[in-house]
Amino acid sequence: MKKIYILISIISFNIEATNFEPYESTYKPLPYSNTIFKNANIYDGDGNEFLETDIIIQNGKIIAIGKDLPGANTLTRVDATGKWITPGIIDIHSHMGVYPAPSVKTSSDGNEATSPVTAEVWAEHSIWTQDPQFALALKGGVTTFHVLPGSANLIGGRGVTAKNLQRNTINSMKFPDAPHSLKMACGENPKRVYGNRGQTPSTRMGNIAGYRKSWIKAEGYLSKLDEYEAKSDEAKELSYKPTRDLELETLAGVLRGDILVHNHCYRADEMAMMIDVAKEFDYKITAFHHAVEAYKIADLLAENNICAALWADWWGFKHEAYDMVQANVAIVDQARNGTGCAIVHSDDEIGIQHLNVEASKALSAGIKAGFNISKARAMKWITSNPAKAAGIYKQTGSLKVGKNADVVVWSKNPFSIYALAEKVYIDGALAFDKATGFEPNSDFDIGIINPSKKRIEE
Repeated sequence: MKKIYILISIISFNIEATNFEPYESTYKPLPYSNTIFKNANIYDGDGNEFLETDIIIQNGKIIAIGKDLPGANTLTRVDATGKWITPGIIDIHSHMGVYPAPSVKTSSDGNEATSPVTAEVWAEHSIWTQDPQFALALKGGVTTFHVLPGSANLIGGRGVTAKNLQRNTINSMKFPDAPHSLKMACGENPKRVYGNRGQTPSTRMGNIAGYRKSWIKAEGYLSKLDEYEAKSDEAKELSYKPTRDLELETLAGVLRGDILVHNHCYRADEMAMMIDVAKEFDYKITAFHHAVEAYKIADLLAENNICAALWADWWGFKHEAYDMVQANVAIVDQARNGTGCAIVHSDDEIGIQHLNVEASKALSAGIKAGFNISKARAMKWITSNPAKAAGIYKQTGSLKVGKNADVVVWSKNPFSIYALAEKVYIDGALAFDKATGFEPNSDFDIGIINPSKKRIEE
């Protein structure tokens, strides 16, 4: 019996050591819509523009882009003359599902504000999959979104990337093989939430001390894991693996490079301090979110390969959000000879429905400030750059042969306030069609909205 117990323990640990996903994706795409789009104007998401060009999608992938492509009889033909095609929009900062509509206290599940460090919680375990906001975002061209916990805590928990298809379980929406993120927050929020309770942190120096204490604990935990993994099979039989700790497991995943850090942070000086903390403990910050003062340290962000996920013009609603410039996105984009990584995000249930317009506002501000930025480049702010920040760029985020066929057909140039998403495809499957009225409905919509409408018509 003793040998059996040890064997089970070893098997369990080895699964854990290979980053076994206990809540793995069960996502399956809708039936493919094998289609050829003729004579479209295209922003490919990688900074290129093609006019009067064809695209073929088949079996969920982009298989050809070019002029006068031959269309087989098995392909549905879409005349895209005068229309524009882009990759599906990706929102890197969403709280859909964890703060669903209708907004009621009993469904407010984004902040586990019970301790300054709650690295053990996962946003996906709060997501209400019937949230009507998903469908509204889809109508705005959003095919993928990243849900984060709130910003009450120094370390708030794991974020998750999802396909924007209404399903009954979160696992069936999870983007396959997308890495988790770790949500961190600096500045006013943690010190206000806990300082008002007479707890720590209550100051910004308390914030920094809190991060460092957590990373020191994580280093110790990871050291024990590594020490155990280095043992021979015989030595493992004579020792115990470290006791599993959900909080430290997540932090160790960051230190191993498996989990991406997304950091809520407004002020330039605090972002610089967070970079110093990351260097002290040898982990990577993937993106600063909100970052209204990112323009002040745009070169530092580019130097450290850190994206900034920004609003076009949302500022001034609290002290740390005062010192904003409307060219913020453009300045980050153009840092260090154009090597900066700028993202336009929503953090808002309304903003996510028109991220193309938000990107257009940011582009207009940049041009007004004197930057020569093309619309094709600005399209990266809501497609390929958030894909990179979510760790899914190899699969999506740009229109490239071999990538997932996440495609939006727009009625006009998507940087126009009048542009509407006419068709949205996810993995080559038609998910929304404005002309035919084909759109998703959650069980919540069907159970409450549609029956009421039917009764009125009767």
